[in-house]
Amino acid sequence: MSNHPRRCYGTNELHFITCSCYRRQAWLDSPQRRDLFLVVFEAVRQRYGFVVVGYVVMPDHIHLLISEPGERRSLRVMQAIKQGFSRRVLKSLRKRRVAAQQELFALGSDHVWQRRFYDYNVWTARKRIEKLRYMHRNPVVRGLVQEPEQWPWSSYRSYAFGEEGAVRINQWGEAKMKTEMPTA
Repeated sequence: MSNHPRRCYGTNELHFITCSCYRRQAWLDSPQRRDLFLVVFEAVRQRYGFVVVGYVVMPDHIHLLISEPGERRSLRVMQAIKQGFSRRVLKSLRKRRVAAQQELFALGSDHVWQRRFYDYNVWTARKRIEKLRYMHRNPVVRGLVQEPEQWPWSSYRSYAFGEEGAVRINQWGEAKMKTEMPTA
């Protein structure tokens, strides 16, 4: 029996993805890094053409609720997101190093993300709502804010107030119609 999680693709279902930072280090602890993650996420969304139904960016992990990206698998999307963010963060860290810190930095890790990610197929409206609520309540449960609307690095404000954020959010019914349309 394999220790690898079983992933199911090609079902036109949503995927609830959880990805942790390497050894739960807080690589996303600053507003600037969370903003950078959202910029990378939106660029990957546009490039691969998948639908984002929800997300939250926490200091040490992320949750995404996305559709399958056309003919490309979620593995490729996650690789692009993780590599895009990692390269930018590590590049900025290397620029800021001074000679006295070279040895100290060498002791650290160049890993930003855990190697694997958790991918759960969401097949019902009830599960979709459950996962969205879970994501949106995560900053409250972790004690980062008092109310979900206070955490700007999630899709909550898009749902609650119709606000456009850094990442385009689609209602799944609308998105499903778009993904089922025949290609010319």
